[in-house]
Amino acid sequence: MTTVETAPVQTTEKSAEGLVERLFGAMLATMDVHAAYLGNRLGYYRILAEQPVTSSELAACSGTAERYAREWLEQQAVTGILDTDADVDAFERRYTLPAAYVGPLVDAVDADHFAPFLQFVVGAVKQTERLVEAFRTGGGVSWAELGTDARQGQGGANRALFLGPLGREYLPSIPDVNAALRAGGRVADVGCGVGWSSIGIALAYPDATVDGYDVDVPSIETARQNAREAGVDDRVRFHAVDAATVNPSGGYDAVFAFECIHDLSDPVAVLAAMRRLAGDRGTVIVMDERVAETFTAPGDEVERMMYGYSLMCCLADGMSHQPSAATGTVMRPSTLRGYAAEAGFADVEVLDIANDFFRFYRLG
Repeated sequence: MTTVETAPVQTTEKSAEGLVERLFGAMLATMDVHAAYLGNRLGYYRILAEQPVTSSELAACSGTAERYAREWLEQQAVTGILDTDADVDAFERRYTLPAAYVGPLVDAVDADHFAPFLQFVVGAVKQTERLVEAFRTGGGVSWAELGTDARQGQGGANRALFLGPLGREYLPSIPDVNAALRAGGRVADVGCGVGWSSIGIALAYPDATVDGYDVDVPSIETARQNAREAGVDDRVRFHAVDAATVNPSGGYDAVFAFECIHDLSDPVAVLAAMRRLAGDRGTVIVMDERVAETFTAPGDEVERMMYGYSLMCCLADGMSHQPSAATGTVMRPSTLRGYAAEAGFADVEVLDIANDFFRFYRLG
């Protein structure tokens, strides 16, 4: 995803007018997120990526009602996403999606693809009533309850990273892991979700074999389909099982957990299982959020985003199974080091891998 500026929010004199102005901007942005979600869900952006259309043409191509299509097109033009000629009659007016916007809105493997983030946010917000109840009772909202939009949004959000930089840049920068995978090593991908991390590793290392583990059955079913479509299902197997219960015959050469440790009710048990899976020869790598080393308020944009994710989803998911470590999205390096030590690891190294949103840790 495109690099973002992460300067801390400036501390200025607080006023009611300033807060209202900020929230008004956030409200408009929320409306843009909702409209963009509709555009993706209904296939509007995909159609617009092919050619400019009128409202009638968009409705006919998408199987939707013209009046709704017209309102959506006008909103997208007013908010500055689509181009059009305002002087033309509403029914004759053609709308164009700028070429620069095709990647963020349509192309699932573009490095700037942003649509999955919008899908995730809308999917999580749909469960606000459940979340309110969780706040009141101390319960949780699991991935199973969050539903398809959150699941697909999360899976799509990291797809370009897993199919691109992970295998092309990040793993090759870890010499022993790179050598083992090139030699046909065995990989365990813990918390694999819909499978893009496992598939990306298999595509980058044609002789490696990968076992993906996740407790979410719909995610595993989607992962198997994704592997078939990618042509790697002969080397990538997915298992709907808690990785903490896996007892392999022989160790794995590399054991990964990509952006999932902070979600777990019992991260220590899973990290201990990863240690067993790696055995004496394997390497354990954790990728998790690049949050600040310590709590600072105000925080930068990444910190704000991670706390937002935590409130919408991650903390409630972790709290959905008790007893729970209740980590939340904002898992600072010191927290992971504590979990790793409890799991039997002697050392946690932060790897020299540059990414604005994620840190890579080597546990040994």
